[in-house]
Parts: sequence; structure tokens; C-alpha cells
Amino acid sequence: MAEITVKAGQALERILTLELVRVTERAAVAAARLRGRGDEKAADQAAVDAMRRELNRLPIAGRIVIGEGERDEAPMLFIGEEVGTGRGPAVDIAVDPLEGTTLCAKNMPGSIAVMAMAEGGTLLNAPDVYMDKIAIGPGYAKGVIDLDASPEENIHSLAKAKGVKPNEITALILDRPRHAGIIAAVRNTGASVQLITDGDVAGVIHTTDPDETGVDIYLGTGGAPEGVLAAAALRCIGGQMYTRLILDTDEKRARAKKMGVADPRKVYDIFDMVRGDCLISATGVSTGNMLKGVKFDKDVIKTHTVVMRSASGTVRWIEAEHRDHSKFGFD
Repeated sequence: MAEITVKAGQALERILTLELVRVTERAAVAAARLRGRGDEKAADQAAVDAMRRELNRLPIAGRIVIGEGERDEAPMLFIGEEVGTGRGPAVDIAVDPLEGTTLCAKNMPGSIAVMAMAEGGTLLNAPDVYMDKIAIGPGYAKGVIDLDASPEENIHSLAKAKGVKPNEITALILDRPRHAGIIAAVRNTGASVQLITDGDVAGVIHTTDPDETGVDIYLGTGGAPEGVLAAAALRCIGGQMYTRLILDTDEKRARAKKMGVADPRKVYDIFDMVRGDCLISATGVSTGNMLKGVKFDKDVIKTHTVVMRSASGTVRWIEAEHRDHSKFGFD
């Protein structure tokens, strides 16, 4: 493979867009082979192995900034790991080889393989802790949502900005006991709540196309690494997202400080989390509201991917048919 001499920003568009798609396609297919088998770790490991293999073929000097979570002792593409051939632009990489491991293991809707790539030094190096999040899609003035406002205030503000009544707003929230108060507050406004069991990144991305997904706003707490990945998507196609790390122990505060977090109470917006040009690619593993899952036909493997770039605001939906399985790493 020829050495790359263009700048990182140029390379993200000219060289790496379709290469990124191939990475998430491989991870999605590897995980999809284990859909419904009840083994979350095996599915995650298959996706990680496929994603690492494809990343190491790319003409980049890549560094994993956001890797797999430490909380569940998952098989990681670890933070600080160097990937790529080393003969291209320096880039930061955020990965979730299989978001929704439980969804995949149970063959439930909405699991995806997702990754983001940005110019080197521009992605927030978020510690593996929880994060408060609120997000909406594009088309609204700044200030419509506020991380420190109540759920009721945010629903009423969004409804007013959209020109509808609160009962025409749908909030997407992870179905967790810690969210019981948020769920009740949203329902008290008359708004609808759509609960998801997993899928923090996809959940935020759903807000970017409410006409298709039916989701207007994302509320609640979830993983900080997933928050950065979701911010990359909103950076590409617009929207607003505000987050704050939950650093509720001395150990977490110390770890965050070591990773460069100076203010533990800082509210991050999209541009704090993703400062430079970025690409994000997501491929469906199991069919959800946004992406079709991998389909295994007799002689063809079909995949469905969305890939976005921030500098141009381009969104590409790619439905691919892979026939030579060994050539494409699908054997």
C-alpha cells in the first residue's frame, strides 16, 4: 500500500471514508454470526478481533482514545493501543466493536458495530465512568436544552421550539432503575418515553432523524466513552449534546485527572468532546430503528451502514452485498 502524504483532514475524506465502512462491516458480520447464541463475551470478542484486524490494515498512524469498557472486563481494543500501518495521518480512534452485546446475544433489535476517527489529538480522552447526558438533533437554536434543567423544563422547552405540544415529544431513555425519576418526570409532562435496554450510542444518534426514528430527545446517564462516540455523530450532522462526567469517588477523580480532566464538574458540549474533523461509521448487527442487521443469504452477506463526516455534513447510507467472503474477511 502506497504511503499517504496528504494531511489528516484530507485523508479522512479522500482515503478513509470507505475504509472505515469496511472496518465496521467486518465487526458487525463477525458478531452477527453469534446472534442469539446467548454468549455476550464471545460475540464481543469476535467483533473486537475483526475490528482490530481491519484497523491494522488501514494507512494510518492510529491511537485508540476510546476503547472497550473496563466495567464489564470486556475484551478490549485498549486505550492507548496503536493501530494501522503507521504510514499515514495521525488519527484518534473511538470504538465500540459491539454496542448492545446483550441485544446481540439475545437476538434483539438494535445492536451495532460503531467507530469514529478524528484528527490526532482532537477526541476527548474520557475515562471509563458514567456520564450525565442530554441530546437533541439538528435544527434548534442553542440553549433549547440544558443539562442542569429538570426533565420537565427540557421537554417543555423542546416542545415550544419544535412548535408542538409536549405530548408530541418522545424521549429515549435507558431502562435502568436509576432513571425512574427521569421517566416519571417526562411522563408527567404528557410526553412519551421510549425505553431501551442497551444501545447508548445508537440512542443518541436516533435524535438526529426524529421523523424516521420517532425520537426527539435523549436523557439520562450512560458510559462516558459511548458519550464521545455519540458526540462524534452529532458533530457530523448537527444537533446538541451536553454531558458531565460522574466522578463520585476519589479513585474516579484521580483517574480522570490523570487523563487530563482538570475540572470534574465541567459541562462538555459536542465541540469539547470532538474538536476536529471526524468520521463515524456504524453497521447494523441486529435490525433496529436506524439500521438493518446483517443478513446471511446462501451466497451473499448483506450489510447496512451509515457513515458521516463532520467537515462536509455528508451522510452516506450504504447497503452492501459481499460475495467473495474469504477476500473480504467474512469466512
